Amino acid sequence: MTIEGRAEPQAAARQSTLRTSNLGLVLRTVCAAPDPVSRADIAVSTGMTRSTASRLVDDLVSAGLVEEAERTAGPVRGRPATPLLPGRTAAALGLQVDAGRLAARVVDLGGRVVAERLVDGDWVGSDPGTTLDQVGGLAAVVLADVPEEMRLVGAGLALPGIVDAARGVLLRAPNLGWHDVRPADVLAAHLPAGLDAVLGNEADLAARTVAESAPGRPGAHRDFLYVSGQIGVGGAVVLDGRVMRGNAGWAGEVGHVCVDPDGPPCRCGSTGCLEQYAGRHALLAAAGLPRDASPDLLLDTAAAGDPRARAALDVARRALAVALASVLNVLDIPTVVLGGHLGRLATDLRPGLEDDLATRVLSARWRRPRIEAAGPDSAPAATGAALHALGDVLADPVGWLD
Repeated sequence: MTIEGRAEPQAAARQSTLRTSNLGLVLRTVCAAPDPVSRADIAVSTGMTRSTASRLVDDLVSAGLVEEAERTAGPVRGRPATPLLPGRTAAALGLQVDAGRLAARVVDLGGRVVAERLVDGDWVGSDPGTTLDQVGGLAAVVLADVPEEMRLVGAGLALPGIVDAARGVLLRAPNLGWHDVRPADVLAAHLPAGLDAVLGNEADLAARTVAESAPGRPGAHRDFLYVSGQIGVGGAVVLDGRVMRGNAGWAGEVGHVCVDPDGPPCRCGSTGCLEQYAGRHALLAAAGLPRDASPDLLLDTAAAGDPRARAALDVARRALAVALASVLNVLDIPTVVLGGHLGRLATDLRPGLEDDLATRVLSARWRRPRIEAAGPDSAPAATGAALHALGDVLADPVGWLD
């Protein structure tokens, strides 16, 4: 028996779902490619027919999510293919607050920084409302620099602490001295209506810039431990290009791995945490340098033979070895990426740290752990917050079609 009218809505729903899936697949294919691709390339890589791939590309071009570059003649005779690139009209706002820097940055779908503002200072023990008002002001200035034709598809806020993203609450940030803060209450006055900044952990979002060189484009490393060197030390575990957030999103707090139970007290309430030896303030204090000294000054002072500076770096290296070996032994990760001030100290830390890990990591006989420095991004968590928002567009671009 056939019931008229019932099969048609189901078929339409299936067709709509398939189109949604295919649009996302095409957009991700364009964004992931290191070099421009053509409609024919997309058809081959996705298994679609050329006509289907071409229709979907046309939809994405009309929406500004994909753009057509100038054709260039190739070695094959005939009409040259049209190169396709991530669009320039879709972008996201990334905000960052940590104990030493505020940042606001707009990044487009091709990974290009459209506008940014960064301010350095000391926000340890700062008032949450005042500080968030400052970063909101930076956001307003940056958004005023965005071209009129550009569409903001989302926003994110990176914070150095334990975040409840679902409720939009920063539960605790020991180095800021904040707890139970709802940033949206302050930021709403500075952001356009309907643009809400999704909260994320600073190290998690900074790690995303290593896993993705641009929105949807894989980075050089897919499995690694990211160690964020700020005033404290944060961390994130990345497996197959995705941050392992844990049950409640609080995983990766390597800075609060205990390396000496009898060590100095930490702001988190414990003692002997890694950041009490490798955090920027702890390192500089141990070296006898002012809190605003640069990592380069620390390296130069140690190279000049200053015993305190050399000892501070050696202590930090040993503490890192203890903490990192514990993580690598448990999680079987081949690479550690150092960011922030630790990345800038990597040339000094790497040789001894890799030797220490070769002794402490059980599997090192077969695969010696590698230490890498993150790129020179001055506010990677702001970039990561924007990448997170743009990732939602890559997953489901239908809502952004004209």
